[in-house]
This record gives sequence, structure tokens and C-alpha cells, in this order.
Amino acid sequence: MSDSLAVSLQYLLPKQALTALAGKIASARAGWFTTALVRAFVSHYDVDMTEAEHADPSAYPSFNAFFTRALRLGARPMSAAEWVCPVDGAISQFGAIEQDQIFQAKGHHYSTTALLGGDAALAARFNNGRFATIYLSPRDYHRIHMPCTGRLTRMVHVPGDLFSVNPVTARGVPGLFARNERVVCVFEGAQGPFVMVLVGATIVGSMATVWHGLVNPPRTGVLRHWDYPEGKVVLQKGEEMGRFQLGSTVVLLFPSGPFHFSAHWESGGAVRLGQTMAERSTGAGGAG
Repeated sequence: MSDSLAVSLQYLLPKQALTALAGKIASARAGWFTTALVRAFVSHYDVDMTEAEHADPSAYPSFNAFFTRALRLGARPMSAAEWVCPVDGAISQFGAIEQDQIFQAKGHHYSTTALLGGDAALAARFNNGRFATIYLSPRDYHRIHMPCTGRLTRMVHVPGDLFSVNPVTARGVPGLFARNERVVCVFEGAQGPFVMVLVGATIVGSMATVWHGLVNPPRTGVLRHWDYPEGKVVLQKGEEMGRFQLGSTVVLLFPSGPFHFSAHWESGGAVRLGQTMAERSTGAGGAG
């Protein structure tokens, strides 16, 4: 199937209905059927269960329990770097925010204001800053961790579409990450504000955070937000902050400052939780 046909079909599919159906199947506790479904998924996507806390597919009462499985202790050591990769996945894009524009794919940019649900004041704090977009494939570990220590100040659930977020769709759907449903998590860290955006997609039944639980459903169709008083939620570097029920994408925003991405990072490259993502720049530049 050509890329253009694959993208065109997504405009026609009943994405909300498919996602709701997938969510019901994934949350069902169906005994032997659930185990068979997990085994088929592991085989098809070549999931490495030796990294899981529970390696036996029959240990999971539902598909969601399997999909959001914990890793065994020590499976993802944390780098000593100031900023670490928060997930397992593949780098979609990363680099400098050009004024307020984030690079999505060849021919496509979108604004920080659109990504953040229309909050222009918050978006302005990231003008000429840095961004990273990381895609989590079906075979990846789907818990999301902190890139650095941060104090939560706000969470926003932004309603939107549910296009797939795979590389083909990123090349073909303008403003993809700013039009899909998403959960915006705003933190203050030692180097200033940073944002973690959990982007929904087709078949993503729900997104959850450790401080709130399930954020969606419900899907009310209106923007919802929660503010957090100082000190209520503080998470350490490497600590779990949320999870996807089926795969999706995380977009990270950092302000302008002495920050450069790891020299080992490249677009399309595989990354793992805990690896060095970025370091403080010591020279006069700071771009990366």
C-alpha cells in the first residue's frame, strides 16, 4: 500500500469507534482468550519478554495489563546525565524550535501554541527552545518516565483526532501531533519549565498519569485542565509519570538555554529509557 493511500484511508476510518472497541477488548479479562491474544502479539511484534517483570504471557489478566507491563529490576539503568530519555522508542524528530515552530516531517511544521491546546503564554516560554518527538511502536515498553526531576504545575487534556502516529502518517498528515488528542503535562525543573505531551492515536484506549490515574476516557470533547499547588506532585529523574494503553508518541519541550542533545541521537534512531538524552552545554552555543 502506498503512503498516500494509507494516509487517505485514515481520514475515512471511524477512528473513535475503532478506538472504543479496542479499549473494550484490551480491558477484558477473558482467560485463555486473553493469553492467546498476548502470545500472538508477542510473536507477531517480537516482543522481548525477558525484560518484563513477568515474562509468562499467562501472568496478565488483560491485554492492557500486558501492554503496560513493568520491566524487571535493573532492565533500564539510568544515565548520570542531567536529562535522560523518558521512554523506549524511535526518534521521530528533535532539535531547535524555530521561534514557535516544531518540525514534524519534510514539508510539515506545527506551532507550540497549537500543540499546547492554544495556551500562547505557556508556548512563548519555549520560543527558540528545544523539542524531541519519540514514537513508541507496538513492541516497545509503554510506561513513560521523567527525563529529569520536575514539579508538576498543570495538566491539560486536549480533545482531538485519533490518527495513527507512525512515520508514514507523520509525513502525510499536516500538524499531526497538534491535532490528535493529547495530555499536556507542565513541569518546573532545575533549569526552568519543561513539557511532556502524551499524544493519543488510533486504538490508543487511554492515557494515564501516576498522579491522576486514567485521564481518558472520558472523552468529553472539551478541553479539561487541572492545576497543582507547589510541592503536591514532585517526580524524580527516571521515575514513572504515565503510560499509554496501546502505542503512541511523546513530545518534549524545553526552553532556550545551555542544552544540547546527545551526539548519539539521530532522527529515526532507536532509543531506550534511561539513556543520555541531553547535557548542559559548556560552550557559548547551546544548540543541539
